[in-house]
Amino acid sequence: MRQSAKQRLASLRYISRPLALMFLGIVLASLGTAFLLLWLYQHAAVPGLFYYLLLQFIPEPWRGLLLIVVGGLLLAFGGWKLGGLAIVRMPHQTLPGDEFVISSRRDLRPSRIVVLSGGVGLMVLSELSRHVERMTCITPVQDPIEYYYRATNLAQAANLYYVVPTPEPIKVFAELNNHTLMNVMHIDHHSDFAPQHVERLFLVPDGSDPQQVANRQNGQLPVGSTTALTRLAREAIREADAIVLGPGSLFESILPNLLLDELRKEIQQSKARKVFICNLMTEPGLTTGFSVSEHIRQIKQYGGFVPDYVLVNVPRIDNEIREIYAAASQAPVYLSPEEYEETVVPTSHQVTEKQILVEGSVVIEADLASSVIQSRASITQPGESRAVRVLRHDPDKVIAVLLEVLRRG
Repeated sequence: MRQSAKQRLASLRYISRPLALMFLGIVLASLGTAFLLLWLYQHAAVPGLFYYLLLQFIPEPWRGLLLIVVGGLLLAFGGWKLGGLAIVRMPHQTLPGDEFVISSRRDLRPSRIVVLSGGVGLMVLSELSRHVERMTCITPVQDPIEYYYRATNLAQAANLYYVVPTPEPIKVFAELNNHTLMNVMHIDHHSDFAPQHVERLFLVPDGSDPQQVANRQNGQLPVGSTTALTRLAREAIREADAIVLGPGSLFESILPNLLLDELRKEIQQSKARKVFICNLMTEPGLTTGFSVSEHIRQIKQYGGFVPDYVLVNVPRIDNEIREIYAAASQAPVYLSPEEYEETVVPTSHQVTEKQILVEGSVVIEADLASSVIQSRASITQPGESRAVRVLRHDPDKVIAVLLEVLRRG
């Protein structure tokens, strides 16, 4: 108790001058109010209620003493509570004049989350809805909502809602680096395109010719759409405490919605923390050769913002799993040393934390994946399948890291 009192009083040392000025101002304002009320009481007809408000029923010396005691107690209690916030000067390794709040009150209201991802990614995060007030999943602009309604019935997650970004689905086309134009949902079906990657993504309204749309844009990026955003999607973004991008295909599930001008602007203007869950593996024909920084640059290019946090899977992958993915022209998405710089960020008066910055985003490296057994078509014997180990985002691991990011405030 004695140590706690010392710490609280010491924490007020650096703000004693502004507190003294505030106290003097309160005293002067109180004296002025007292003089004004006294003049009114002596020279104007006042209701009988003032007799009790001014404590006229208490003898005059005791009346003043009572007010001094009550005021002093309130002032001491307020100072004690303020000392609990502990505004103190940082240790000698920090710059002169730096201050840091080492304690604060948290908003006890559960967070509201918006997720931009596809079906598989949304299933990974479905259990997150049990930890938040509301989790709104904005489905990819090209996907029919019926699929997600069925997924909702299977997941049976609380506080989980699916909304569409536009009244009707819009086709999403991609131009590859070999100038091939194709619906983004069909690229991974063609093994010939595996070595390629997407150069440009654009929306094609119903009834329009993709080649004509691409020619009209003259290669400009991003190729957006003025299609109106649905009210539910707009309100969800405006009320969100955090916006999560992924997990899911970068060009199929995440970036297509950012082609909607209104949705993109709403996210840019939102004060919500923006978290990108980076892919475990590159996607053949879509992100071949992409690193973590290239994923972030694509979000910046199409969305006009940089995620506050990027979650990257850090454990190395078994050779067996790596070979399976290599046969499918896929490689792990890792951070390379030349991509990042470390910056020391103070987190308390005794603890500092090293954070990795990539393209302006704070990268959090963590164990986010687990290997699972899955039936896959045989590469050497077409028509047959075999059980293989594959890598998938682990829902429990991903949600644990996301909750930690939300607690950072």
